[in-house]
Amino acid sequence: QVQLVESGGGSVQAGGSLRLSCAASGYTYNFYCMGWFRQAPGKEREGVATIDSIGTTSYLYSMKGRFTISKDNNTLYLQMNSLKPEDTAMYYCAARAGWPCGLTSHFGYWGQGTQVTVSS
Repeated sequence: QVQLVESGGGSVQAGGSLRLSCAASGYTYNFYCMGWFRQAPGKEREGVATIDSIGTTSYLYSMKGRFTISKDNNTLYLQMNSLKPEDTAMYYCAARAGWPCGLTSHFGYWGQGTQVTVSS
């Protein structure tokens, strides 16, 4: 059984930083691709960043330069800098076994999410 558990969310002021973590456990050896997604109230879920097994990353254009995705063994990270109020959302970690690894790929495994709130 696969488990993805996010942590690191919280409330910060605009311009601040947060580092999200996602601990993966269980049958994870075939996780070719992992990613971060977010969903704000009243909005559709959107892909934030993905990383594949060899470290290739992709980002939503508006995140590039502010957010950095990384992975260390079975833990996925999202470093978020220069946060803006519009970054307020529930952030989810996700994983998939197959190719390709992109923001619009289908992810079969999801965490419960961690809330990020950015105040102006």
